[in-house]
Amino acid sequence: MNLPSFGLNTLRMAALAALVMVAGCFEQGKSASVPEDMTLGDSKAPVTITEYASVACPHCARFNNDVFPEFKKKYIDTGKVFYVSREMLTGEPSVAAAGFLLARCAGKDKYFTVTDAVYHSQQEMFADGTARNVRPVLLKIAKSVGLTDEQFDKCVSDEGALNAIQARSEKYGTRDHIEGTPSFVVKGKVVAASEVTMADMDKIVADAQAGK
Repeated sequence: MNLPSFGLNTLRMAALAALVMVAGCFEQGKSASVPEDMTLGDSKAPVTITEYASVACPHCARFNNDVFPEFKKKYIDTGKVFYVSREMLTGEPSVAAAGFLLARCAGKDKYFTVTDAVYHSQQEMFADGTARNVRPVLLKIAKSVGLTDEQFDKCVSDEGALNAIQARSEKYGTRDHIEGTPSFVVKGKVVAASEVTMADMDKIVADAQAGK
């Protein structure tokens, strides 16, 4: 998909490269939060769940829109789960990259506001089967969190920030054996993937609490 209005030719090629996981071995261990992660909840909660997701992935959007609000209310807001979000460039990589870059430019306090807006806008962005609506929709989201046109364009063309997203997705995606999005990881092990219901999340938390 060509996005000339973004000025993201380099971004698109780099994002596509992120889909090829680097070879090599990473130490298997807990998917503990690192400073670059975006998180919600109490870091001392008894259960940590890491979600690998892409704002351009329709399965991720369904989880975000239909399941996550209840999951957050039941487990994150009550201090039972520490939630870690890790960015993957699946779906349409250039759109995923632009969405995540925008969310990070908005600031940590608005990161999840932006990603939620992108998830809810997926159908609008791709309504006519082309990328013509992507920039206007993302720009509208950017303005809703206080960014100007100039700040938006600078944000989504920041190659240094893109390289950082690529490096994280390659490193942690390889280490935790992520094969698709969304994937949910507890203590370094994928415990669920793809279409996930609230019942699935209840079981994940219960199993983690039981030490399974």
